[in-house]
Amino acid sequence: MRRTSAGALLLLALLGAAGGYAFDHFLTVSGQATFTPSVFLPVMLVLLAAVCLGLAWPVRRSVRGGSRIDPFRALRAATLARASSLLGAILGGFGVGLALFLVSRPVRPVGSIAATAVLILGALILIAAALVAEQFCTLPKDSDDREPDDPAE
Repeated sequence: MRRTSAGALLLLALLGAAGGYAFDHFLTVSGQATFTPSVFLPVMLVLLAAVCLGLAWPVRRSVRGGSRIDPFRALRAATLARASSLLGAILGGFGVGLALFLVSRPVRPVGSIAATAVLILGALILIAAALVAEQFCTLPKDSDDREPDDPAE
């Protein structure tokens, strides 16, 4: 399993930003109030970051300690970490799109901008924790592992 690339995270963040800006624009054009993220969303993102790190820590401990780890447990933790980093990129980009729309308006709603900034911060925390958790789940190569294009010895 390859690691999450920075390009994929950046692409998802850009798509999320376009979606956030378009969503707020659509709400404004239809005569409704702009979208304000709930206070609980960043809290849930930080809790998800803690869960990712909590599930990846035993894998790291066993890899560093030389003890045997269930590879399926490591794969589950790595998959959760990867999905969390992608989710963080999407939601962070969405928050940036909302913020860009709000600061482009003649009257800036301070409460909405603060809630959006906290959403972006929570998404950045999730991305960082998920990438660290993914690093924790990297298993060392065995001595008998070889690349598919390497000649057999």
